[in-house]
Amino acid sequence: MTSLSGIKVLDFSHALAGPYCTLLLADHGADVYKLESPDGGDMGRGWGPPFVGDQAAYFIGLNRGKRSVSVNLKCAQGAELCLRMMEKVDVVIENFRPGTMSRLGLGYEVARARNPRIVYCSISGCGQNGPSRDEPAMDLILQASSGLMSVTGTAEGTRVRCGYSVADVSTGMFAVIGILMALRSRDASGMGQLVDVSMLDSMISSMTSNFMIYLGSESVPEPLGTSYPSIVPYRAFPTQDIDIVIAVGSEKLWRAFGPAIGHAELVDHPDYATNSLRVKNRVRLESFLAEIFCRDTMETWRAKLSAAGVPVSPIRRLDEVVNDPQCAVREMFPYMLDPSVGPVRVVGSPIKFPEQPAAALSSAPGLGQHTKETLSDWFGIDATELSDLEAAGVILQGQNVGTQPHQQVF
Repeated sequence: MTSLSGIKVLDFSHALAGPYCTLLLADHGADVYKLESPDGGDMGRGWGPPFVGDQAAYFIGLNRGKRSVSVNLKCAQGAELCLRMMEKVDVVIENFRPGTMSRLGLGYEVARARNPRIVYCSISGCGQNGPSRDEPAMDLILQASSGLMSVTGTAEGTRVRCGYSVADVSTGMFAVIGILMALRSRDASGMGQLVDVSMLDSMISSMTSNFMIYLGSESVPEPLGTSYPSIVPYRAFPTQDIDIVIAVGSEKLWRAFGPAIGHAELVDHPDYATNSLRVKNRVRLESFLAEIFCRDTMETWRAKLSAAGVPVSPIRRLDEVVNDPQCAVREMFPYMLDPSVGPVRVVGSPIKFPEQPAAALSSAPGLGQHTKETLSDWFGIDATELSDLEAAGVILQGQNVGTQPHQQVF
């Protein structure tokens, strides 16, 4: 039995933030029913190459272990069918623009009237209220509007996007936290509630340390490359071959760092003896260290610093991470069986319960693959009625994976 066994989730979300949230729930045993429109479903299905059989690798990574139920939300029969499904689930999650679900007749107030125990999570760009509520939101937009890009880039001032969709993923994680809190509250009160999670709020919370530095100083920070504004040395340095990063995050580490690089005189140097002095004299110290690190290889420096207990790492490529023995022990890149192409490697769950393992991996669903079995099991709808609903454009049923192979295989 997994930690979320018995929790039913009706997932109206698409793209990344919502699907990442429900992926984490599914990994630990929640039954996730992915509600998709018949006319193509989740936009992420087409976000390739690369493809695994007929499915985008992007989509597989976010939607494995879920069931696809395809219903047309824009017709009255489809909306009513969704409300009937809401009566039978614990959690609803959606990430349309604020107000969209209400216009479809599927908003929180209607859902709560049908199922007072429902936990209804709405993910949006800026939240369900406020002057920016209706602004469209994508990860790149929120990286900019949250202030992240103002501090992400080179010391010369070139702004860059974070190398992964940090706004989407952070919001998905906060959505999981909010859902679990609401479920815990429901255990005590018997009543569900609305969970309002926005990408803007999530990014601000994730950047707490950055904002507190500003709030404490009223000095607007600028990008520092790989450096950190309040700890020195804490950045990347080139070596003779591969760049390394070092993190001298305490005075104890500073006292170990100087001798480890062959410069014990740095420890009590009047310009560098404390972290505040090192921050003040950052440019001079970092320039001196850059000259030192260029004199030898990454492996040499890593060995010396590691022996002294100083945190150090090369800047690794993704292929190096995938093949890291530590990641193998932690089962971070397991295989699942895809019906189109056989074993496919995916990203594992970061949450470990040694006495309560994650759910067994299963493939991502084809569009509408589970419509028939879900509606039959939940409502006793027979084959004739299912066929009538499909003919009327209310549902799409029975599309399995592996029907439209692409040339490129991941």
